[in-house]
Amino acid sequence: MKKIIITGILGQDGANMAEYLLSLYDEFSRALDSRWFGSEHFPINVTGNDYEVYGMMRRSANPNFKNIEKIKNHPRFNLQFLDLGDTTSIDTAVKEIQPDYFINFAANSFVGISWKMPEQVMDVNALGVLRCLEAVRKFKPDCRFYSAGSSEEWGDVDYSPQDIDHPIKPRSPYGASKAAARHLVKVYKESYDMFAVHGILFNHEGTKRGEEFVTRKISKGIARIKYGLDNGQSPDAIELGNLDAKRDWSDSRDFVEGVWLMLNQESPKDYILSSGETHSIRDFIEKAFAVAEINGSWRGKGLDEVFETEDQTLVRVNPKFYRPADVDLLLGDSTPIRKELGWEPKISFDKLVESMVNYDIDETRRNQMSTSS
Repeated sequence: MKKIIITGILGQDGANMAEYLLSLYDEFSRALDSRWFGSEHFPINVTGNDYEVYGMMRRSANPNFKNIEKIKNHPRFNLQFLDLGDTTSIDTAVKEIQPDYFINFAANSFVGISWKMPEQVMDVNALGVLRCLEAVRKFKPDCRFYSAGSSEEWGDVDYSPQDIDHPIKPRSPYGASKAAARHLVKVYKESYDMFAVHGILFNHEGTKRGEEFVTRKISKGIARIKYGLDNGQSPDAIELGNLDAKRDWSDSRDFVEGVWLMLNQESPKDYILSSGETHSIRDFIEKAFAVAEINGSWRGKGLDEVFETEDQTLVRVNPKFYRPADVDLLLGDSTPIRKELGWEPKISFDKLVESMVNYDIDETRRNQMSTSS
């Protein structure tokens, strides 16, 4: 049985990673029960998927368990406390669990807030990775370690698409913290012969994404607006910052499969996970409103630009959401992992937007019905 630590379990990536691994275990368990190993029903590769998952969360006064609702009672899932700012808690977890894999998704991952709390962001995202690497080195040196990197590490890009060798030039404290983590992983891999990888994840979204992120802010806002318009109300517009920023968006569920492939390659090598397509925030808005069957158009320029219907402002620009320094274009080259490890994204940009908007529309409707009943 393989033991797997996943930090940041209540977040989008940690929850999706745990769901994915437990689904592999469930396949293994069904194959074991049926004794169909190697048959056309259960290929031989499921026989190694005997996993025990340890989901790690930071102590919080008001934890939100919504993202792990499907797995929290799974017999192979264990929920425990771990704080990347606390060396003792990390050491204790590694010493007691003796994991075969350590997957670190815990982070202060909202770029915008990193200018307001740069010291805390650096402590969690960089020093937190250092503490994890040290714990693995001291107590389970054969454990395979994954550090979640970010396209924000490259910042002011020199060329597109960005490959793994692109110069590191972050434009935010968040990007700098992830770049520091990348260097630490490299140092430990080379100094101690550890299996440690730093996978660069371009923007990845989904229905488990936090509401402070722009894509979820849009999908949740559209759900609120649609419900209001359908019920004769005049809902407030969604307020956003830079509408022209272009990002390489994918679905988080595709990325966790890529992370698992990185962790199970023969030798540790860093890869990029990306769709290879770029879309602006403006594109995301237009596609998302189309999914909700709300027809709007753009009017005005700069800070006065709005997306509106004939009688309703849907989106407006608010300068408070502009960053002190922004990255205009991010586009990743994931060719190496596709060719060498066989990873391929399955969910298109259109399907991603559709799933997020429809999920939030349904959830808003259920919540409103529950409130009124």
